[in-house]
Amino acid sequence: MEEAIITVKNLKKAFRTYRREAGLLESIKSLFVRNFKEVRALKGVDFEIQKGEIVGFIGPNGAGKSTAIKVMSGLLYPDFGKVKCLGFNPWTARERYLQNVGVVFGQKTQLSWDIPPLDTYHFLKDVYEIPDVKFRSRLNYMVKILGIGEIIKTPTRNLSLGERMRCELVAALLHNPDLVFLDEPTVGVDIIAKEVIREFIVKLNQEQGTTFIITTHDMGDIEKLCKHIIIINHGEIVFDSTLQNLKQNYVKTKFIDVKLAEPQKFILGKYEGKVISKTKIDLKIEVRAKYVNNLIYWIMKNCKVADITVTNPPIEKIITQIYRK
Repeated sequence: MEEAIITVKNLKKAFRTYRREAGLLESIKSLFVRNFKEVRALKGVDFEIQKGEIVGFIGPNGAGKSTAIKVMSGLLYPDFGKVKCLGFNPWTARERYLQNVGVVFGQKTQLSWDIPPLDTYHFLKDVYEIPDVKFRSRLNYMVKILGIGEIIKTPTRNLSLGERMRCELVAALLHNPDLVFLDEPTVGVDIIAKEVIREFIVKLNQEQGTTFIITTHDMGDIEKLCKHIIIINHGEIVFDSTLQNLKQNYVKTKFIDVKLAEPQKFILGKYEGKVISKTKIDLKIEVRAKYVNNLIYWIMKNCKVADITVTNPPIEKIITQIYRK
């Protein structure tokens, strides 16, 4: 039986905010009387994450995912519920817990701006009391995978976003944590840097069993990294299962790409489908999922086909359906 590294039960968190109208008079009024409003960020959330998983924790802006991540990482105290991460209560055993956790927030850096990342790494070595041999071994291992041998010697302010994010990963993982929270790890970085970061995450997960929880709006990260997906919306979990189950349960239509052996007249048969693009020998057809096999059989019987493939709609479209539902 798999080991749960994180268990969350009936987690609730609300924030008190206030609103006022625009203008000087309203500004003065607000000094004496405020119109407070309670915003329920989490409404009784339940989920489990197993050791060694790469989990996509996703949702639209304001859905509650950042609040949940901050509670799990010990930065926020919940109003109600139970959370156990690595056997710890994150906010009562915070110091011991954080010795085993790594965090990367895309918009916040833990690298010192005016010195090279390498200096920050030596500072973190002392903070986490990492032995010299382990420090050198761990640093060399990650630097080689990420290809930042010279980059870590350059002041942080002079690094591109992609270079800085690779250096941030080293800083977060230098002490070899069992659990890592990554908030938008590839936001704004170029295609090459994205692939390097993704390969790095997969390699550490496979070779060292590191558990990763990733919040992202980049669906490429989800498809290439995550087998387990948790979707949160309006403070509630709306999906908690595998990427495969997500596609099976929510894919209503599929795409059939047909390459004809020679130009010929093509008239779609009786099955529900729509030709969405067409050249002399190439066709792209959107069809309801339950009719895919029937339509393929009809095409093979009535056309001279050189190649035919079936694909799912983009993951963004599938997840948008869930948000709307």
